[in-house]
Amino acid sequence: MNARLNPDHRHATSLTEDQRNLVDLCHQVGARFGLEYWRDIDARGEFPHACWQAICDAGLCGIAMPQEYGGSELGMTEFALAVEALCASGAGATLSQVFMVNAIFGGVALSHMGTNEMKQAMLPKLMDGSMTFCMALTEPDAGTNSLAIKTFARATDRGWVLNGQKIWITAVPQAKKMLVVCRTTRPEDVRRKTDGITLFMIDTDRPGLEHRAIDKLGTNTLPASTVFFQDVEVYPEELIGEVDRGWIALLEVLNTERIVTTAGLLGTTELALGIAVGYANERKVFDGKPISSYQGIQFPLSEAYIQAQCAKLMNQKAATLHDQGLPYGSEANMAKWLAARAATAATDRAIQTLGGMGYAKEYHVERLWRDTRLFRLAPISEEMGLNYVAQHNLGLARAY
Repeated sequence: MNARLNPDHRHATSLTEDQRNLVDLCHQVGARFGLEYWRDIDARGEFPHACWQAICDAGLCGIAMPQEYGGSELGMTEFALAVEALCASGAGATLSQVFMVNAIFGGVALSHMGTNEMKQAMLPKLMDGSMTFCMALTEPDAGTNSLAIKTFARATDRGWVLNGQKIWITAVPQAKKMLVVCRTTRPEDVRRKTDGITLFMIDTDRPGLEHRAIDKLGTNTLPASTVFFQDVEVYPEELIGEVDRGWIALLEVLNTERIVTTAGLLGTTELALGIAVGYANERKVFDGKPISSYQGIQFPLSEAYIQAQCAKLMNQKAATLHDQGLPYGSEANMAKWLAARAATAATDRAIQTLGGMGYAKEYHVERLWRDTRLFRLAPISEEMGLNYVAQHNLGLARAY
């Protein structure tokens, strides 16, 4: 059964030769860790160490990182192409999360806002796979309202002391460094709501930092944790950006995260549709015709494909605007919203196309379906994405 769709030649010809070579390389690396690999580690709840190391060895973690630290210094456009191709090769959207926690939470934060000392100490290790990252942002009482976070770093003569709680933090046990988003000034003491937020890059084995795993539906290869900070010391050299002015820096991290999320969802859609189409072309019932000839099979799969192609174009626009130094938040949010819908539809209809076998782990789509459902909630919920568009694109009154 073919798990790859026929390539879209019009899209392929719109890429430069270097971009096509990059996509080909990603498919080659991804093919070494195909559907069976991901089914196996999903069943064991095992982090994809071997796959991530192969990605780093091929130089794919550092696509958008500065050359002076070992990266390729390409754009977010190339980065999105790479993530999409790797996810389409067997992993699905889960692999895009590995890029998020490392190349975005670590790489973007450090390369855009870190000191030269931080970059020299951490970026090469990020790119060779020897240092992994996570980000502690979400809190139980704040959710997607990041300005409502309460985790607080109190200034001392040695730096800061951190106290608070985070939730749904990805890959904490595997990470050596944690990008912590916290308050350093209380909300009642700032002029603007966006003031008083500060970012730190700290060690995950720091005394007073504890974490507990959350039992969840999918993305089993990447644990999610509740994190507790109790009098955790933070040092001046761990500051990312400026004290009390971390909000703009955080938005750069979050908006690039949207682009990577969308790329992973597009890869998932391609993968799920490839499995469904391959099965439908082979499966014959009733009159001996393949079930792919039935419009009841064709139309839902076609709708998911159409949605994904539109999301791809919007994600390319977001990435291009990013690379040009122009605002891209609206495009990133719209692309993510549409891609999550497309991937959800594609994985659900793939199960329906396969019938009973779609419910079996043997055919892989149940894993893709479980993992994909997360991304209608995260890293930004559908509702918050619509709020963003309503306010920033339509000029409607702020709802929150």
